[in-house]
This record gives sequence, C-alpha cells and structure tokens, in this order.
Amino acid sequence: MSKKNKQNKSTNPESFSQNILGIMRKESGKDFNYKQIAAKMGVDDPGSRNKIIRTLSQLAAKKKIEEVERGRFRLNAGADYYQGILDMTAKGSGYVVVEELNEDVFIPSNNINKAFDGDEVEVYVYKRRRNKKSEGEITKILNRKKTQFVGVLQLKDNFGFVAIQDGKMYTDIFVQKNKIGEAKDGDKVIVEMEEWPEKADSPFGRIIQVLGKPGEHDTEIHSILAQYGLPHEFPQEVEDFAQGIDTSIQEEEIKNRRDMRDILTFTIDPKDAKDFDDALSFRELENGNFEIGIHIADVSHYVKPGTILDEEAFNRATSVYLVDRVVPMLPEILSNNACSLRPNEEKYTFSAVFEMTSQGIVKDQWFGRTVTYSDARFAYEEAQYIIETTGGDIPEDISITGESYRTDDAIVTAILKMNQIAEVMRKKRMKEGAISFDKVEVKFELDEKNEPIGVFFKTSKEANKLIEEFMLLANKKVAEFIGKQKPKKTFVYRCHDEPDTEKLNALQSLVSKFGHKLNLKDQKQISQSLNNLLSDVQGKKEQNLIDTLTIRTMSKAYYSTENIGHYGLAFNYYSHFTSPIRRYPDVMVHRLLQHYLDQGKSAQEEEYESKCQHSSNMEGLATSAERDSIKYMQIKFMQEHNDEQFLGVISGVTEWGIYVEIIENKCEGMVRLRDIREDHFDFDPDQYAIIGRKTKKVYQLGDEVYVKVKNADLVKRHLDFKLIGSKDEVENQN
Repeated sequence: MSKKNKQNKSTNPESFSQNILGIMRKESGKDFNYKQIAAKMGVDDPGSRNKIIRTLSQLAAKKKIEEVERGRFRLNAGADYYQGILDMTAKGSGYVVVEELNEDVFIPSNNINKAFDGDEVEVYVYKRRRNKKSEGEITKILNRKKTQFVGVLQLKDNFGFVAIQDGKMYTDIFVQKNKIGEAKDGDKVIVEMEEWPEKADSPFGRIIQVLGKPGEHDTEIHSILAQYGLPHEFPQEVEDFAQGIDTSIQEEEIKNRRDMRDILTFTIDPKDAKDFDDALSFRELENGNFEIGIHIADVSHYVKPGTILDEEAFNRATSVYLVDRVVPMLPEILSNNACSLRPNEEKYTFSAVFEMTSQGIVKDQWFGRTVTYSDARFAYEEAQYIIETTGGDIPEDISITGESYRTDDAIVTAILKMNQIAEVMRKKRMKEGAISFDKVEVKFELDEKNEPIGVFFKTSKEANKLIEEFMLLANKKVAEFIGKQKPKKTFVYRCHDEPDTEKLNALQSLVSKFGHKLNLKDQKQISQSLNNLLSDVQGKKEQNLIDTLTIRTMSKAYYSTENIGHYGLAFNYYSHFTSPIRRYPDVMVHRLLQHYLDQGKSAQEEEYESKCQHSSNMEGLATSAERDSIKYMQIKFMQEHNDEQFLGVISGVTEWGIYVEIIENKCEGMVRLRDIREDHFDFDPDQYAIIGRKTKKVYQLGDEVYVKVKNADLVKRHLDFKLIGSKDEVENQN
C-alpha cells in the first residue's frame, strides 16, 4: 500500500476511532494518554496528535471510553460489549449469537481472533445497524467449547501438523516432535490444543490418541464419536464398580415394593434390542375397566448419587445409537442384564399403574416402586402380526427365534385391547393439536464385517404406536402429578416450544411449489394444517423432503425445570420417565418422583436446571454423531454402486450446487454447478432452482433427476453425484 493510501486510511474518522479503540481493547484494563496512543499508532506529527486528542474527547462523549483522570482514558468495558456463542461458517467468518440482541453479530474472518466454532466469547460490536447486520470483533475467548480435535497427521522431519476434519475449523494444529508419540504420518488422531502463542500462525498441541488409518471402519466410527467428545468405552474403574453391585432380587427389598409378579406382563421392542427399558402389564377388573401398568427398569435403585457410576452416567447423559453399534450410558452388566426387563426374570421396576376405560379415560393412577416378572418378549413385528391377524399363531418368518409358535391367548387379548385403547388415545391427542411425525427411518443391512449390503426403511405401525401411546401416557401423568402440586416442586420436564413464525412462512412458501397449502391463522389450525400436509405427502416423491423440512420448522425439544408444556404432543405437562437405561433425565425423574412420594421437600432448582442443560447438550451431540454415522454408511454403500444410474429428488438448492436424494435408498449427495456441462447454471433463491443461462433449463427443488456417483469420499464424508438429466429427458431417450 502506498504512503498516500496509508495516510488516507488513517485520516478516515471512523477508521481512526477504530484504531484507537483497537489499541485500548488489547489492554482493556490500562489507562492511556494521547502520547501513548500516538506511540502505539506510530505517529508523531502535530496534526495526528491533535486528531488523537479530539478523537479521545469524542469517544468519551459517546461513552465508548471514560476519562479516569485529566488526560487519561480507559476503555468503557460495558458499552457495546456482549457475551455470546460463536457460530463459524465454512468461509472462515462467523456470527456471534447474543441472547439480548435480536440479530446475530457478523464477525469478519480477520476479527475472529483465534476463537473456534462453539466457543463462548466476548464480542465488541463496532457497527450497529438497524436493518442490516451488526459487525463486531471478538475481544476475549471466555470458554473453549472443546480443546480436543480429530484430524490427520502430516508428519515432517522434526514436527507435524494435524489437519482438522471439520469444515468450520480454519487452522491446523502444530505438534512438536516430542508430542507426537506413537503416531505415524497419515494416521487419524485426536489432538489436544495446549496453547496458541501470540505470534504463531497455528495453535500448538499434542497427540493424545491414535485412532487408526483413515477409511478403516473402526477408525471412522471412533472418529465420529471423538469429534463430538463422546466416549467409546468405559473407564476400568467404572466397569469394576458396576460389576461389584449386588443385582440379585432380595426378599427384604421386595417387602418395600408393590409385588406385581403375578400379573400378566410382557415387553415389545425392536427385534435387535438388548436393553429392555419398559414392560406392560394388563388385567381386566371386575368393574369392566382395565388395569394397565407401565413398568420401567428401576435404574436409580442401582445407580446411586455420588458414585463414580452415577458421575459417568451423568457425563454421558444418553446412549448413542450409531449405525452399527450402541454406545451405552450404563455398563453392560446393568444396561443389558440387571436393569433389562428380560423374559422369565424377576426385576425391580418403577411403575405407573392406571385404571382405564376402553375409551382411554384414566379413572385412577398409582406411582411407585414394584417388583415384576416378564412373561414374554415380543418384537414389534410379532406384536404387529397379532394385531393384524387377531390370532396368536406366529409364523417362522415373523418369529424372532426363526421358529413358528403359538402365543398365550391371554397375551393376544391384552395386545388387542391395549391397541384399541391406544388408537383412541392417539385420535384424541391429534384432535387436541398434536403433530404426527411418522418419518421413515433409513436402516442398513450389515454383514459380519459391518459392511452395508442393503438398505431398508423402518416405518411406524400399530404395534409401535401402541407402545408409544402408553409411554406418552406415563410420561405425561408423572409430569402432571408433580407439576400440579402446590407449592411448586422442582422437577425435570421435557419442553417443546411453538414453531418459529419465520420458519413456518418459509415452509409455506416451499410447499406451495408442490401444490400444498398451510393455514397459519392460529396455533390449533397450524398443527391441523401440518398434519394434513404430512398426510397428503405420504407416498409422494416429495414426502421425505417435506417431512424433513417440517421437522426443521419445529423448535428443538429440551430439558428444563421450567415447564412450558410440549407443543408437538399438545401436552401441558410432559417429562421423560420411561427410558432410564439410555437417558439420564429419566434417572433424575425417578429420583425426584420417589423423593416427593416420600414427602421430601422441593429439590434445589439451580442444580437440576444445570443438569437439564447438560443433558440437552449431550442429546444434541449424540444426535449429530448418529446422523454422521448414517451419512458415513450411506457413502460406504454408494462406493459399491459407482457405475449405476439412480433416480433421485432434488432435496436442496444452493449457490454452489444441488443436493439430490436417491429415492430407493435415501442417500443424499451433491451435484456441483461447476460439474454440470450442458450449460452455465445460476442459482435462483426465490424459485429454489438453478437456471441455465443459454438453455433456460430449470432444475427446481422437488424435481426428479437421474444421477451417477462421481466421488464417494469416506474420510471427508462427501458424496458427489454427476447429473445425467431430468427424469423425463432420460426416460424419453431410453
């Protein structure tokens, strides 16, 4: 830059003010006079000195700085400084999400100042605009979201760099030779960031774990877990502690419980389940009503507060369901054995028992600790077969044992009656404004080496909905039982806020492209309208796209001691009581419920709110890991289908390309605009489309197109497609 340009830049009043504020921000607790500022700016001519004196007075008048004594100034730390969470973009810039500001603060890449995605930061807002985005600079990193990262080691003679595999990470991490350990060049590793010296281009770190070679199955699965800070095994001392717990059923303990071992009880779960959280009991009463018990594994009997087992369960907060494995919240001796409600075994349970009419009306309720005996175990497919045939003869192709058998008539009666009651309860829920998300789940058929050999779709049928309705009933009634008590008692609620209006408007605009309409007049009509939409798209090409986008308009459900109800379920009170083997909030609910049944005083709200926030955060990380593992398996599956042509639906349109989801296996990949040879295409955000400059050809969201795999990169988890053409075009050519 020429001297003249430099001078012009420094004489710009706003730039001059920013320079002075920048100097003071770097040493925010220090006082400065005009001479010290001049020295820092490298100017000593009278004109510049006078300008500094004038600017200092103006900044003091605007309360940006304060005059602490005559001629000495200090930064006014309160003005235009906020705390928030940094959300990085892939381009290296970011946004700081500040609770008290309506709009996020844009941070150019040169003002990120060594902060990473998710860090809690202090931000100085230097451009505040009414209708445009505010701009700011990160002045302090208050709390690092994480200091451990997954990447690939690039080894030199005396040092190495770990290239971090995260689109939002803008730097690699430098590792000195003595901190590389056993890692080899090209290994996938976990690196711990230790410091970032002021003049260094990259942070310094040390390698703490070698995950393996990129592309190998276990390496990639462990990488996904490590990326989100999730463990893949238990510390030995936790395993030893769990092994030492007495899990036998004791007569003394039975005396303290309601004995329900003689009442017909059974479980219905996925056929590959190992942890059976819940069982149902059923009996007809003399008055014509039914006693239905929802019996939940009594995890809190074994997992006691203050133990290393409880600490480990709390830290994990949830089991993680990856595509080829479960990373449990509790060690296997508890999750799959002592707490699991396996058939023909007595178990300690925590129960919600209801007297109900055939119309699903609850006449009486009881909550407390029980001992139960499961008479039978069913897979959803077996229970579904009983519902569909109204009989108990299970054929070998449905049976989980692979052999045909006959179910006890009493169980058939129980399943059919409970299904009838569940259907009534579900209908009532829908009428009251609940939203029905029956999203298709993608599942992989894996061989013994965990290689994907097929894809199948899991849909929710009557047997699934039967279990769902009774779990919802228990969760709702437990929350109501505590939530309605006076004075108010601290409790753990599962909360779900109303959908965001802007997102609903965007959804309305999008679904109109497919000929659908939404009625957004009031909350009841919104939920009814969303249900109609979800029903209308069933079986249509746009179903998965609209299901996904509708879910995204919803607020995220979370845990809190402050109850706001559950919008999606149309419940005023809701909690999680039914899955303590795999969710820590359910363990807290069990403890609090028993504490209040024992007439205990209200628990400390702050302590439980903090635990709720942790549980919500861990749930979010587990969901991301689950999603990444599915994406990984989809890419692995598509690697074997390189030369095949697939029909897909355009599921997303961006300025750099279109996303296409293959109809037959739900694998989603990208067609980059630069790879489409037939024309130069431009992105039209209003039409959710790309349009050819010469041909005026339009590819729009929801259009059916044929694609081939161009590149399936397991390590980067990228799936790129080559566009062959629109469905009509390709099929007419053939």
